[in-house]
Order: sequence, then structure tokens, then C-alpha cells
Amino acid sequence: MTITREKLGELYLKMAQTRRFEETAARLFTEGKVHGTAHFCIGEEATGVGVCSALAKEDLIAQTHRGHNQAIGKGMSLDLMMAEFLGKEAGYCHGRGGCMHIADSSSGSLGANGIVGGGIPIAVGAAFALRYRKVDAVTVCFFGDGATNEGAFHEALNLASVWKLPILFVCVNNYYAMSTHIGSHMNIEDISIRAKAYGIRGEAMDGNDVAAIYEATLEAKEYVKREGPMLLVLNTYRIMGHSKSDPQNYRSKEEVEGWKKRDPILLFRKQLAEAHGFSPAELDALDEAASADVARAVEFAEASPEPRVEDALRDVYAV
Repeated sequence: MTITREKLGELYLKMAQTRRFEETAARLFTEGKVHGTAHFCIGEEATGVGVCSALAKEDLIAQTHRGHNQAIGKGMSLDLMMAEFLGKEAGYCHGRGGCMHIADSSSGSLGANGIVGGGIPIAVGAAFALRYRKVDAVTVCFFGDGATNEGAFHEALNLASVWKLPILFVCVNNYYAMSTHIGSHMNIEDISIRAKAYGIRGEAMDGNDVAAIYEATLEAKEYVKREGPMLLVLNTYRIMGHSKSDPQNYRSKEEVEGWKKRDPILLFRKQLAEAHGFSPAELDALDEAASADVARAVEFAEASPEPRVEDALRDVYAV
């Protein structure tokens, strides 16, 4: 298929917004304006942006704790995301979730999950609900390579296969489950072959090629509506550590530098210039727009009120 020039520009802008958002969030963290920890997807921008940009508003996503690219790809507000990151009342979850638990039902986001693999069975339930209600939409579930060793992954894929649910399972394989390399926690190199055990389609592809991911997701979306579940594995790399407290002593600088040369934003910028006629000025303008968008989000977040102590138990459900 041919991706329109407008969509190509949108993909680049969303990846640039994600990069600027996280670079800015990392700075705010060091300034002591963010409490707790933070998990960044720098180097993985193409995965969430490529997949979510191919979805409709009514399609649902289950995000991961490293899911700012997924949220931005789905069209969530930078202002409300930054406010949530800073723990402000104006944030998506009124400052109660922070960067790991951003959710927005109006955008089709079922929320991010800090439990490894925790969102997978939730997404299967959501896919069942879509089919039960006869909604013409799909559910997309994101998780990492380490989550494919969790019991929830196997149980969920099995059930989704039996019921032929409209769900796309997306494994963002960055080769490290926290600090454990994939070669130490599974005896296969291609995670997509695990789909065979459940009688569903499995594919693996370059997770740093945003245009290819976008096209693959459009095709996968129609497939899961007709045929049921599919497992799509996106092979990528996280440039930063697992979290802000990660010393990264389990991998070499040479390895990280090698992957930096495959930075998805730089690769896409080159592709846009060489294959689609984008000028340096046009691409610079998109970069500048992304920086301005994030700067406005910081202004919005810092001007937003702090949550009230009296509201600490609001939105807490009990029976």
C-alpha cells in the first residue's frame, strides 16, 4: 500500500513528540519534580507509534509501563500525560497513576500495567466484550519479551485462540527482561514461533521501521477481525536503562552505541528525505513543532493544581 504524505509526516511528528516528551520527563525527574521511578522507551518509538497510528478511536489498547509511545500514537493529550507524570490533579488519572499507569477510556486506552504481563488477560477480556457487543473494533495488547514467559501470556493466548477473539498481541522485544538478556530466559530466537502452540498466526519484523509497522498493523487489524488472534513481534532496543535507577552494568557501551546507529527516528528521517521527498526544512519544522508541543505540556502541567489530601480515596473502589 501507499502511505499518504500527510500520514508519513504524522508518524514522524508522533515519534519526535515521544522522544521530546521523554527527554523532558527525564530532566524533570533529575530536578526532583517527579516522584517514584520512570521507564522510558527511547529507541522504541516506532513500535507504539507505528501500531497505534493504524488504529481507529474505537479500537482498544492495553499499554505497558514503558508505553508513552503507545499513548501518543493513540492520540492521547501531551498536556494531560505530562500533568499525570508530575502527579497533578489535571492528569489523566488525577495524579494518582504517574507515568506507569496512564489511562483514558475516551482514547480507547485500557491503561498501562506495572505488572509484567498483567495487561494480557485484561486485553483478552476486552476483546471478548467487543465481540459480545458486536462492536466493529479490535483490541491491541502490548507487552515485552519477558512477559512471554509469564503464565498469563500462555493462558490468554490459548483462550483468545479458542474463542477466535479480535485481538492483536504485540510483543515489543527489546532483548532484555529488565537486566536479563533474551538468550538467558528462553531457548528460542524468534518469539513469534510461540504462536504456533496456540494455532494462531505469528510474525516478527523490524521494530525500528515505523512505516512498515504501520502497514503491517493495518493488515493485521483486518486479519484479526476475520480470523481471530495474531502475535506480532517487533524487534527493537531500549537505549536507556530499564528505569531511572538502572546502572546498566549488564550490557556493553559498544552494544548500546551499535543500536543508536539504528535509531528509529534517524532512520525514518533518512527514509522520508530519500524516498518521499521531504526537505530538511520540513523535517526540522516537525522537530520544532514536537519540541513546542512538549514545552506547552510542561507549562500546563506545572500550572496545574496538586491533588487534595481530602480526595486521596476518590476513585478507589471497594465492595
